[in-house]
Amino acid sequence: MVEAMRAKDAVRLSVIRGLLSSFTNEAVAKKRKPDEELSDEESLLVISRAVKQRKDSIEQFEKGGRTDLAEAEKSELVILETYMPAQMSRDEVMKFVSSKLEGKTLDPNAKGKIMGEIMRELKGKADGTVVKEAVDQSFGVVI
Repeated sequence: MVEAMRAKDAVRLSVIRGLLSSFTNEAVAKKRKPDEELSDEESLLVISRAVKQRKDSIEQFEKGGRTDLAEAEKSELVILETYMPAQMSRDEVMKFVSSKLEGKTLDPNAKGKIMGEIMRELKGKADGTVVKEAVDQSFGVVI
């Protein structure tokens, strides 16, 4: 935060302040003192939630024709993604899903259960929409 202040980077400073506020809110929600630290997993959950919010906002702003607001959200998204671990590419997710489903009978009723298992294994490593597309494609569902 200090670096962003010194560099007079208003967008980065705003994003970092927002994250710090979100960390405090998360700690309070978990019945802890506001100054207690969150674990790495909890911190990543808060950051990934912020990333998802930005993506949803960008989509809504673009639908509404507000490209100025969408651009502001995109610049915040870029900053937030620097704090996230590297995400798996679409091809890597496809390979992972196909290796997991190899040899299994693909019962459409079990798709949700399989999706849950894969998401638990890829938690924080892959985007949920990409995983869902890979599972749907494996089940032969048109995306």
